[in-house]
Parts: sequence; structure tokens; C-alpha cells
Amino acid sequence: MLLSAEPVLELINADIFQEGELILDDVTFKMEKGEFVYLIGRTGCGKSSLLKTLYADLSKPKGKVTVAGVSVESIKRVKIPLLRRKIGIIFQDFQLLNDRSVADNLIFVMRATGWKNSVKIKDRLNDVLMRVGLTSSMNKMPHQLSGGEQQRVVIARALLNEPVILLADEPTGNLDPEVAEEILNLFFEINRNGTAVLMATHNHQFLLKYPARTLRVADKKVMEHAMPA
Repeated sequence: MLLSAEPVLELINADIFQEGELILDDVTFKMEKGEFVYLIGRTGCGKSSLLKTLYADLSKPKGKVTVAGVSVESIKRVKIPLLRRKIGIIFQDFQLLNDRSVADNLIFVMRATGWKNSVKIKDRLNDVLMRVGLTSSMNKMPHQLSGGEQQRVVIARALLNEPVILLADEPTGNLDPEVAEEILNLFFEINRNGTAVLMATHNHQFLLKYPARTLRVADKKVMEHAMPA
């Protein structure tokens, strides 16, 4: 089967708003299928607003914003769940359900996104937990896991519906440096298997040690950023 040449993500002259305030102006860039891209910039510069716009959690942008083949600038509210099934979203603060086990956290999401067959649910649960190295932890509660393990659960959750792109908002921001590097390597492993990754980060050591295409957010603009040689 031939893959479509259509970018997995494309913004053309896009204006990004939050509560009516212009956050980013005239944003134009695209990501191809299977690409890994860092998103950098100071706190409050608009990185999170950009990511939230991409998964339709903020007011509609002006201009053109296409994610996984969906036009976000004109998306109807009823279609937003369909968009989010095509992408994986990873938060800094985990957002796990603390009253249920790792397995039940993931099963809850699968049920909510249309999975019905119990055998397929179990198979997919085992598959994503194996990918993040947590098969033995499926019956643990979130509070029994380390921060790095909780973030692995979040990544497993994001992989459930085989997304074409992961949008990660400072996914290592609350982790110790060694654990943060393990999580970054997991993202690169997922990327090598064909999933595009757009990752917001403050960690410039990542950029130096694991170079990849980098976009910088500053002064309401998103620009290609070249690291010094």
C-alpha cells in the first residue's frame, strides 16, 4: 500500500488565539509523516497554545491548520473526538485516573473511543504496555508508580488508537534527568516505528545530544531553529 504524500501536520498563515487574544501570528510550517520535531521557547511563549490548537482544545485558528487530514480551522465540535483518535496527546502532568489501575486507565480510554471487542481490547492493552516496558505493572495503581512509569502509562494511552502523530507538551518536565532521557529515547523508538512526534521541551541538552529538526517559538512567531555546530 502506498503512503499518502500529504503532510501529517500543516499550518499556512495561521493565527492562534486563546480567549480571544492573539498568541501566535502568521504561523506556517509542516511536518511529514514519520518526522520528529522539537518545539522550543520560553515559558509563556505559546508552545502549549499551539499544541492545544492542533488537537482542537482552544478556539479555532484563522488561516489553514490541518492535522492528520482534518481541517482544524473549520472543525465541528462533534468531529473533535474523531480528530483526537488520529493523534496521541501527552501531558506533563500525566492526567491519569487515580482511582483505577493502569490497565483500567487504558481500557477506559479504549471504551470511550469506540473499542467494544474484549479480546481486541486485551490484545491492544498488552501491546502498548509492552512497547513502553510496563507489562508487569498493569494491575498497579498510579500512586504505586514512579513519575517515569506514570509518564510511560501516558505514552501507552496515547498509542492506543495507533496515532499518526504524537503531540507532547513538556513530557519530561517533571522527571529527573536520567528518567527524562529514558522517556526521550522511548519517543525516538516510537518515531522510528513510523509515528511522527512534535515535542515541546525546555531541555536544550536533548537538542545537543539527540539533534532533530527544531522549531522555536518567540515574539508570536514560529521559526525554524538551527542549533550551533
